[in-house]
Amino acid sequence: MENFRPTRYTLTNVASGREFEDEGWMLEDPQAEGPTLVRTRYAARQLNLRGEEYGIYRFCDWLPIRRMLCGSHAPVTYKSVGLAERLGLKNLYITFSGYFPKIGAGMTTCSFKETEAYNVCARRAEDEQRVLVVASAGNTARAFAKVCSDNRIPLLLSVPEDNIKALWFEAPLDPCVKLIAPQSGGDYFDAIHLSDMALRSPRFYAEGGAKNVARRDGMATTVLSAATTIGEIPDYYFQAVGSGTGAIAAWEANQRLIEDGRFGNKVMKLMVSQNVPFVPMYDAWRAGSREMLPYDADRARADAEAIDAKVLSNRKPPYGICGGLYDALRATDGDILVATNEEAREARKLFEELEGVDIYSAAGVALATLIQAVEAGRVDRDKIVMLNVTGGGEECFQRGKELWYLKPHRVFPLDPDPASVAAVLDELFA
Repeated sequence: MENFRPTRYTLTNVASGREFEDEGWMLEDPQAEGPTLVRTRYAARQLNLRGEEYGIYRFCDWLPIRRMLCGSHAPVTYKSVGLAERLGLKNLYITFSGYFPKIGAGMTTCSFKETEAYNVCARRAEDEQRVLVVASAGNTARAFAKVCSDNRIPLLLSVPEDNIKALWFEAPLDPCVKLIAPQSGGDYFDAIHLSDMALRSPRFYAEGGAKNVARRDGMATTVLSAATTIGEIPDYYFQAVGSGTGAIAAWEANQRLIEDGRFGNKVMKLMVSQNVPFVPMYDAWRAGSREMLPYDADRARADAEAIDAKVLSNRKPPYGICGGLYDALRATDGDILVATNEEAREARKLFEELEGVDIYSAAGVALATLIQAVEAGRVDRDKIVMLNVTGGGEECFQRGKELWYLKPHRVFPLDPDPASVAAVLDELFA
């Protein structure tokens, strides 16, 4: 691992096909004529899988990184017995990102957001002096906080005050990690708004969300885990989505695996899901619209508060952008499904009963919609189904531990004064 050399790759404008060099922390094509994602194209056309001791970096051929950080873990894929039998599926594979020692899953934040954080931070130049800014509904913040604390990377988090209970850790964090929060009643969009104010200063730089290829390609390791375990590309892919970035990443991984040539040429059907009543992408998809439909801010905040899976409450997802979720669903003949809190809770109970570990609400939403699809005859029971369990094992990991919680250094009103935000940040990062 000590002899690792930065991965060789170029960036491609999804809309135009223009290929160009990554000059650093590039989030978009400077010559783009309209909104579009950029995508990595790796020098290694075939994936050389490293040993398990590499953690997430066992997939480093297809990760846009400059170095490897310590402490990472890769998603683990295994063939289900209990849940598969209950659903009547002959080839149900579960890709688990969380803490489940029985199967070798060791993500101590219990969320697949670790796949993002370890790769975004490994893309960062070691001599970078600016402060990384991450807005989150909870799990992403916990993952970035852990990785940045362990590796002494300055980080500013923006998380809604109502969600900061998600910021638990087994030990105090390094003071390089700071937290600000929009006040109670705010949602993820308010956290983004607050972080955007910080980004007005040259002292800070944006993590980039879906635009950051390191984030997407990190999330794509769930599909790489599945394909390399199964030996072929799955037929169906089930995951709950807030932004849809994980599903976009899955589609991109699918294309790389086809080009690799050793895993078949199947196009996975993306079956993604949202938590009722917060279903803006579902509404747009059902209306046949590439553009998101109008969504009153007060109603959106109320809907976000009503759902169990708070991490799915993104009001401004990369849905309609070229290369975004709309395009991914069209290209894979996919669909967006929905589940209620009650359905997701029942699914979570079923998973723990049959698979032996607790899972998060978002994963419960994904499982609930898989159950719906099977019962409705929308899934061929003989085909390979991949269920992306994006978080679990929290109860298992926390058992017997005294936890430490990250508290906000300042809570701001939902429409904060930019000058007051700037003054607080100057004080925090003096």
